[in-house]
Amino acid sequence: MKTFQKIVLCSVVFLITTAFTTSTENGYKVGDTIEDFSLKNVDGKMVSLSDYKKAKGFIIIFTCNMCPYSVANENRINALDAKYKSKGFPVIAINPNDPKASKGDGFEDMIVRAKEKSFSFPYLFDEGQKVYPKFGASKTPHVFIVTKKGMKVEYIGAIDNSSKNPDAVTEKYVENAVDALLAGKKIEKTETRAIGCTIKVL
Repeated sequence: MKTFQKIVLCSVVFLITTAFTTSTENGYKVGDTIEDFSLKNVDGKMVSLSDYKKAKGFIIIFTCNMCPYSVANENRINALDAKYKSKGFPVIAINPNDPKASKGDGFEDMIVRAKEKSFSFPYLFDEGQKVYPKFGASKTPHVFIVTKKGMKVEYIGAIDNSSKNPDAVTEKYVENAVDALLAGKKIEKTETRAIGCTIKVL
């Protein structure tokens, strides 16, 4: 009986740690300065943050094709780009998964998914998984809002407070943060709990 209880407890702990994270142990923290990167977009072109000459900042989202949490947020990510790109905060989506460890998350699959969902934002492939560890991203989706001046991290966490059901959203963390930045105000919540799938590595 004790062995069975231990197995159940371990299973519960595993599920919790798979779905949740409160902060990044390694990687950028709020207030840190990030390094620019150059990653391949689904259109075949290389994209860097420095390419965005008129941007005020960026909504960087680590996401993917296969995670159900990411899929549930795709329309919301499109909506964020539609609302904030013209205001100077475009969405930059990055797929951090190793395609050998996550079938369906390869570059060709990303091209198909971007067309299917009419992504209005760049969808970049973190080939070799070199960028996501610098950020300390651990889930898909995982959001990092960065201001261009000083390349400073202003927010880390979830898109909103409903990981799967958009109709259940009562607090829009990313929108609130970007709205505060645009208004020159202090962000009330600079870090929230990211909920999603673990990033897949070999």
